Formats: sequence, C-alpha cells, structure tokens
Amino acid sequence: MTARRVATFSIVAFDPDSRAWGIAVASKFPAVGAVVPWVQAGAGAVATQSYANTRYGPEGLSLMRAGASAEQALAALLDADPQRAQRQVGLVDAQGSAATFTGEACLAWAGGRTGAGYAVQGNILRGPEVVDAMGTAFEGARGDLPQRLLEALSAGDAVGGDRRGRQSAALYAARDGGGYAGFNDRWIDYRVDDDPQPIPRLRGLLDLHRLYFGQSPPEDRLPLEGEVARRLTRLLRRYASFTGPVADQLDPPALEALGEFIGRENFEDRVDLAGRLIDRPVFEHLVMRFPD
Repeated sequence: MTARRVATFSIVAFDPDSRAWGIAVASKFPAVGAVVPWVQAGAGAVATQSYANTRYGPEGLSLMRAGASAEQALAALLDADPQRAQRQVGLVDAQGSAATFTGEACLAWAGGRTGAGYAVQGNILRGPEVVDAMGTAFEGARGDLPQRLLEALSAGDAVGGDRRGRQSAALYAARDGGGYAGFNDRWIDYRVDDDPQPIPRLRGLLDLHRLYFGQSPPEDRLPLEGEVARRLTRLLRRYASFTGPVADQLDPPALEALGEFIGRENFEDRVDLAGRLIDRPVFEHLVMRFPD
C-alpha cells in the first residue's frame, strides 16, 4: 500500500494519579485512529503521523517498556529511519517525560510543544496556535485523562485544526486493568472514522462509555416510584411487551418487563430491581431516547 501523509494534530499524555497513558488525535484523513495512536500501560504512548512510520508505535513502546525515556526512544527511532525528515512523532514515557519531533519535510504549518506529562504535535495546521491551544487546554482541563485529552483536542479544533478540514478522530487511553472486566489495559478506545464533525461525535462516544460503564453515587440513584415509575411504565407500554397500567409503583409484571428492557439496552448494572433503584443518568437517557 502506498504511504499517504497523515495530516494530523494529536496529544500524548500521562496522568500520574491514575497511572494512565493516552492519546487524542484528529485529521482530515479517514480512520486516523488506525494509524497514529499506540498506547500501553506501564510503557507509555506514541503518536506517529505525517508520512507515518507505524513501526514507531510498537518499537517505541518496547523501548520505553525496557526503561528508555521518551527522548531516548525518540532518538533510537529516528536514527534507524532514513526517511525521518518526513516523520512527525510524539512520545510520553512510563514516568511521564515527553518528547516531540517534526521532520523538516513535514508540510506547513508543522510543529509541536511539550509540557509536564504531555506532548502536542501537528502538521498541515492552520498555524502554531493549534498546538498552543491544545497544550494550554490540557494543562487547565479538569476530569480524568480521557476528558482532558478530549478537551485539548477540541481546543485545537476550535482554532483551526487541520487546515484542510475534518474527517476522523480517535481517543485511546490505557491503564493496568482498565479494560473490559479488568482483563487488559484498554481503558478507552473509541474511533470516528469518517464524519464531518468527528470530535463532537467522539465526545458523544465518551459520554456513552461513562453511561454504560460508570456508576452513579448513592445520592444520584432514583427510587422506582412516582413520576419515575410513571415515565418508565409509559415507556414499557410503548416500546416493550408490557400491557399493564401506568402507575406510581412498579408491580411484579412491570418489574419483570423493566428487567427485560434494561437487559436489552445493556444497563443491567445501573438498575437495582430488588432495591427498586435506577441511576439518574440512565433514566434520563432512556426517557430521551424513548420518548412518550
């Protein structure tokens, strides 16, 4: 396959509190998430772009997993690459040290910056304000690492991003045991491969992730009674097989129908039928998605 330049803006970062590493990236290029981001808990993160050398991902992670710093791994990757002038890469290592490189053959505007625990880089951008906005946004953002990465990506997009336009975006974060059921480190791994507004779409996917895999605090759990029960029984009458009355309390047939419906929508961990409780975000999602 012929190599194409991946005009991209990206951020690689480390969060010492959660011991997580991650990347957010966007481009006027399809499926940027299939090329640029490489992350491994305990090793670091690598973003390889421009005329991307995808060997930089696994080789950079292997070097950092073996104890190399981001700067040392970057030097080794570049030394072994006769086409390094066309490459752009950002790395953050196991300790959070960061490095970025932009080859002289990358198309303008191209460049990067590093800060405490992160590196930002991009090519074919509107200008240096893109990477500056991303770094500033990351430093000031609140929330966990995926949220901060997304805020940085949004900030870069807001000041121009890829000067050719928008098409794809990806968000990838890893931490030990962060994957499904704790079996691997793949905490967040979402891609928007072809969309006119990929970053807002990516934000929606992160919101869905929190909805499906999060857990509300006790004060944000609603009793299945009153208006909540009425809304749910109306929903069940319209979108499920329930034929009972709309009521302030859920009788056994209504609870059974709700259990089947909740299972179909993959929210069984967010509803306690025995305790007659439902997480507020799930309830609000259901009544918005399934209107009366």
